[in-house]
Amino acid sequence: MPYGLKRFQKAEALHFITFSCFHRLPFLEAPATKETFELVLEETRSRHRARVYAYVLMPEHIHLLINEPPLILVAQFLKALKQITSRKLRDERRQFRQDRYFDANIYGETARSEVIRYIHRNPVKRGLVASPEQYRWSSFNHYATGIRGVIEIESEWTARTRGPLIAIKSR
Repeated sequence: MPYGLKRFQKAEALHFITFSCFHRLPFLEAPATKETFELVLEETRSRHRARVYAYVLMPEHIHLLINEPPLILVAQFLKALKQITSRKLRDERRQFRQDRYFDANIYGETARSEVIRYIHRNPVKRGLVASPEQYRWSSFNHYATGIRGVIEIESEWTARTRGPLIAIKSR
């Protein structure tokens, strides 16, 4: 690990993750490549019982806001996600993605909302679309409509489908 880089896992926080394609090349430009990545992300999310709060697939990088999966570290979750997608997507390329990733702990509702807004505005900021709802490869439309996409997004919409929490009274 490089000098000065600290990762705080098992901190009961959300994690804002960013990782890039190899040399920041646009390996995720094609719709079929993004579709494959979404499928692998959902399979990995489900297998490890992670919760994805927001995501966006840009042509050369990915942003995720996730919780800490209950049984593994965030680093192990990302390793599984990146290995499976690399195997499926690298084709003749020697390497599909960068080894390193950026991870910031997110605490509180205000910080969570700001990160989600940043993630969803990324395609607009880059000039890929005029507004977030036009970009298919993010969690924005789930937040706007409640409709479930390929990846299950942790939101008030999905919380409602679980039904009310049952309070246990102590005697």
